[in-house]
Amino acid sequence: MMTALVPWIRPVFLWSCAFAVLRSAPAPVLAAAGPAGAPGARPKPVAATPAESLKTLPGFKVQLLRSSQPGEGSWVSLTIDNRGRLIVSPQDKEPMLRFTLGADGTITRMETLDVPVTGAMGLLYAFDSLYVNGNGPQGYHLYRIRDRNGDDQLDSVELLHRWTGGAGEHGAHGIVLGPDGKLYIVNGNFVEIPEDILPTSPHKNYRDDVVLPRMEDGNGFGAGRKPPGGCVLRLDPDGKNAELFASGQRNTYDIAFNPDGELFGFDSDMEWDWGTPWYRPTRVYHIVSGGDQGFREGSAKWPEYYPDSLPATVNVGIGSPTGVRFGTGARFPSKYQRACYVMDWSYGRILAVHLAPDGASYKGTFESFVAGQPLNLTDLEIGKDGAMYFTIGGRKTQGGLYRVSYVGEVHPDPVGKEKEFAPLEARRLRHHLEAFHGRQDSRAIDFAWPHLDSEDRFIRYAARLAIESQPVGQWQQRALDETRQRAGLTALLALARYGSRDLQDKLLESLGRYWPKDLGQEQSLEAMRVCEVCVARMGRPTAGTAGDLIKSLDSLFPNRSWPLNRELSQLLIALDAPGIVKKALDLRDAATTQEEQLHYMVALRNARNGWSLGDRRRYFAWLSNRPATEDGGPTYPGGASYFVSRNTRHPDETVQWFQDVGRAYGDGASFNNFLKNLRKAAAQSLTDSERDELAALLVEAPAVANARPAKQHKFVRDWKLADLLPDLDRAVRGRNFDNGREAFAAAQCLACHRFGNEGGAAGPDITAVASRFSPKDVLESIVEPSKVVSDQYQNITVSTKDGQDVTGRLVEETAAKLVLVPNQLTGDKVEVNKTDVQTRAPSKLSPMPEGLINILNKEEILDLLAYIASGGRKEHAAFAK
Repeated sequence: MMTALVPWIRPVFLWSCAFAVLRSAPAPVLAAAGPAGAPGARPKPVAATPAESLKTLPGFKVQLLRSSQPGEGSWVSLTIDNRGRLIVSPQDKEPMLRFTLGADGTITRMETLDVPVTGAMGLLYAFDSLYVNGNGPQGYHLYRIRDRNGDDQLDSVELLHRWTGGAGEHGAHGIVLGPDGKLYIVNGNFVEIPEDILPTSPHKNYRDDVVLPRMEDGNGFGAGRKPPGGCVLRLDPDGKNAELFASGQRNTYDIAFNPDGELFGFDSDMEWDWGTPWYRPTRVYHIVSGGDQGFREGSAKWPEYYPDSLPATVNVGIGSPTGVRFGTGARFPSKYQRACYVMDWSYGRILAVHLAPDGASYKGTFESFVAGQPLNLTDLEIGKDGAMYFTIGGRKTQGGLYRVSYVGEVHPDPVGKEKEFAPLEARRLRHHLEAFHGRQDSRAIDFAWPHLDSEDRFIRYAARLAIESQPVGQWQQRALDETRQRAGLTALLALARYGSRDLQDKLLESLGRYWPKDLGQEQSLEAMRVCEVCVARMGRPTAGTAGDLIKSLDSLFPNRSWPLNRELSQLLIALDAPGIVKKALDLRDAATTQEEQLHYMVALRNARNGWSLGDRRRYFAWLSNRPATEDGGPTYPGGASYFVSRNTRHPDETVQWFQDVGRAYGDGASFNNFLKNLRKAAAQSLTDSERDELAALLVEAPAVANARPAKQHKFVRDWKLADLLPDLDRAVRGRNFDNGREAFAAAQCLACHRFGNEGGAAGPDITAVASRFSPKDVLESIVEPSKVVSDQYQNITVSTKDGQDVTGRLVEETAAKLVLVPNQLTGDKVEVNKTDVQTRAPSKLSPMPEGLINILNKEEILDLLAYIASGGRKEHAAFAK
């Protein structure tokens, strides 16, 4: 069976994160030069996706400069040195390459760099040095490589900064030089915050700050990890004086400064969360001092309206963010010189994001700049000649180097800081406020306090952090006494974050002066956020205060606003408000989307009191799409049966994200396991008598049978990659749809993989595989599943001191134990105490077995590849005659 993992698709992983799914390349299509299978047929040279097949805007031209050859690796990182040469790093152990360019941008020389650092996922040339986040003599860390004797050869390697968790697709990534002469480095959410972070760091005091316990990822990815998630660090050029600049990202792969000196990134979310209320679209965001983008693991991710986080500049949708660069210095029309270019690995597109000042920050729109399939984009730079250079590769796919130039009508010289990017007063003010972040200054409170009332969210945020950086005793009474609504809410949020437990009653009393009266939706949400942080950090209020708070909240619930209902329901459940169960269930049944319904289900799992037996039936019936009556009989006059069924509609913008990349909507790979875990969590609060009464509803509904083959398939042969490569070009046209679907069922692909809105979760979603992988990549992943195994799906082997080995997916790690799932299909867990562990190491074997296609003949295998590439669409070009 096409079991488990990524292997299949070489994990479509997703640097989705930041190298979210790194594997969509054009791939080296090795096909016969003559008729398929002809004697003496020679394989074609390896080649990246042809430039002629790529789409770009009018006036622009794309050229393929070089395809990586055997031994040159799969290219994932790019920088330009002081002489305008391109330095490219493969993802694995192959050496870095240096390309000298001619006046027309073509490659005139290629050199192999003889340095002991490889696998870079971050490169920067600055201060006559090559800075590298990569595997070096002391592990995966930040290194500085220099030419010490002036012979133009990099010969000195220095370890600058250590990372814990730096390797891997959620590790240490992009490096850029800031206008202040410091290094800015973006790390993924599996990198620990270094111990040497300065206490003057702008960002600090981060927590989940949710009033109800979070649900971990349904498949265990990132389970147990605490904030701050992905982050941006600021260091001196020698790697010293490290500061935590901003955080709350998931897995940003790259960052870039615009001409104003403002920093931007392109972040992902977990595509396994599609269909849940906590999924957040991929986003371009403005990275400011002390900024928190609100990423938390599992269901704890913050909605964009939380005032203790900052919103996206532009929401994109779905994809796997990689390279980021501004067009500064490009010989493009001025609009495209100013654009921020971001790369989507999953769906093969470079987006041009057009930004405009908006108060102290920016707003923007985006359009497709370069697109192709497969086109596994990894990094980009603007060359000294004013052209854009970009790479493709990753996950052992075909690497390639491309050039984008403008060949249209005459355009102006490169622009710099013009009116659109000139420092505005609001931005100057924000910078002034940011100068107080992390530092005590007697002027800070008086300067910042008036700006707590600013209409500009970025100004309020900067002002609050300036005040939070001062001793709380100097401003807590001022916060309690503040009477301006917006300023008061902002000040009380600061006090909720930094105040002591004995201030809670006073804080909530101050909040009650102007809430819930006369507040619009935005400020009502801010007021509820103050309550949430206050309860999350200080605990449940005293009985009298809790009663008053419940009364105020209950007067607003239910509300016409879905965001308000989201926050009110969480707070009222956390406070054990009377009547909350029935109200929340009624809202669930009236909800117009699956996401909203699921929110109430997740929140209600924490309600311990106020349940009637009928409420329990309504709750568990939703999980099973079953009748809510005891015996499944009629409940309405006339014998009509009443079913509690899940809503399968989604917000319009969610559906649009999928349409934008040419694929159908599908729930994420974790969705079904979220429901299973939800059932288990909710059942824990049942009494014995309730368990007896609800026994039929507590049993998981039988899984929907995956497509079964129409005929019996017997062993054909032990297929090897070499047996099939000569015929691979026949998999893209003239295939048989019905035979492909039959082969797909015979190989049992849906047992482990999502395809459309069906299938398992042990492996990656393969619906849109054609946008990420070439036919050769897909075939290789089936035939040789252990050749490449992603971090996201890789098992580990734990050897204990008594000589036992446990191999499985690590789904949770605490200070005391490791929790592994040896078999993803059963989901059974094994706990190992850390005190018993001798060693732990990644398993070299994929959870997906070999031999899955040995029951198919060659034509069936080619039809299978076409069916997968089509996403299950009969009208796909592969089936045209």
